[in-house]
Amino acid sequence: MVEGLRVVELRSLLTTMGMDKKGLKKDLVQRVRELLYNNDHPELFSVIQELHERRQNTGNTNRRRSHVITMQTPVEVVVDYPKKYNEKTVYKPELHMIELPFYQTLETIVAPVSLEPKYTIGQQINHVTFGLTAKQFIQIKNCQRTGDGVASVQVVLRICYTESIGVEDDQYPPNIAVSVNGLDCPVQAHYTSNKKGLEPSQPCPPINLTPFVKQTAVNQVAVSWENFGKFYSVAIYLVKVFSSADLLAQLQKNAVASVDCCKQKVCEKLRCNPENEIATTGLQVSLICPLSKTRMSAPCRAMTCAHLQCFDAAFYLQMNERKPRWTCPVCHKPALFDTLQIDGLLSGILQCADETVKEIEYLSNGAWSAVSKEKECSKITDLSSFSHKNNPVIRDVVDLTECSSDSDDGCVAIEAEKIVLTHLKNEKVRFSKGNMHVKR
Repeated sequence: MVEGLRVVELRSLLTTMGMDKKGLKKDLVQRVRELLYNNDHPELFSVIQELHERRQNTGNTNRRRSHVITMQTPVEVVVDYPKKYNEKTVYKPELHMIELPFYQTLETIVAPVSLEPKYTIGQQINHVTFGLTAKQFIQIKNCQRTGDGVASVQVVLRICYTESIGVEDDQYPPNIAVSVNGLDCPVQAHYTSNKKGLEPSQPCPPINLTPFVKQTAVNQVAVSWENFGKFYSVAIYLVKVFSSADLLAQLQKNAVASVDCCKQKVCEKLRCNPENEIATTGLQVSLICPLSKTRMSAPCRAMTCAHLQCFDAAFYLQMNERKPRWTCPVCHKPALFDTLQIDGLLSGILQCADETVKEIEYLSNGAWSAVSKEKECSKITDLSSFSHKNNPVIRDVVDLTECSSDSDDGCVAIEAEKIVLTHLKNEKVRFSKGNMHVKR
């Protein structure tokens, strides 16, 4: 039965069970099998059987429609197991759209509904109607407005795939157009080429319906789109819009890592490993933001990042306000807003360090010192004094791999070896590129 399920159904099951939904069908099947073997979710047996029977009773032409109905109508499943599993379990698949840092959902006006194509292929038009309550209208009327007159409380339309039951990113269908009460609504859709049937490229921000919405009448939204075999859902929300400055204020108030916590992270990085031939007793961190190339004012990084190097929170938020990517500029891994933390230790250093200082070094005793050009030159000179003694200690070691992505590790090691060999010249020194770190 599991092997007979479609990818969409497998993803739905895994998402509902809190498992990863990415990968090929064979990977999804294997994950469901593991859940069955481990018997972690007894209700999974009945759900799989119901999906299998539904596929058997439903024709191929109606399979997709059946999936949409499953999304919108909760299915109650009674599990019949031995005594310890004899209980009533409610299986309620539901579609959710991803939370957006710049848009806080206040109320759901229209829950996600499917854009059902009326024709096999070509341009489609779907209509969604809604009304505003007096309370919602007052919220919009009394909210703050920007210099351009844009309201901070808005009625927005969001569109995403109807591919699985879980959290979905915003995605517009091809050739999209939206009108509200007969008036065309601006849609910020960007296309990489003029190829027919091409979806707009990311990001696909929520569509602001507020200027065209009426309070005393039923509002009708018409969504025109082109059908090329993919399926979408639309929803309408009342949201509060934040600027990058608002999010920065939230970080500075609620997401500042304490000085002690930051010092502990530094000490963990500097902790000597007895298996290493070269011990690290110092780590350098730049005070220049890798994005703006200017001195940082609010140094931050994601809690999921392993490196000490920070980037400027203000510039990072401004960049994601224009084009949300939420990717760490240091390690190139996801750095979502909810995971960002301002480094309290580096913030204090920035306040007391001279404006001419561009780089500092953390020491193993918990202190720090400014790095000058003279000191950098002395480090290079010190390299020539290396010998092949057991467990040599470098007083000043620059960690290169902390600021590079995994894909760059090979190039980094080669470049590091060239630099060291240049300074060692003809001296016979054993070089371990697995333990040596040189700044790029």
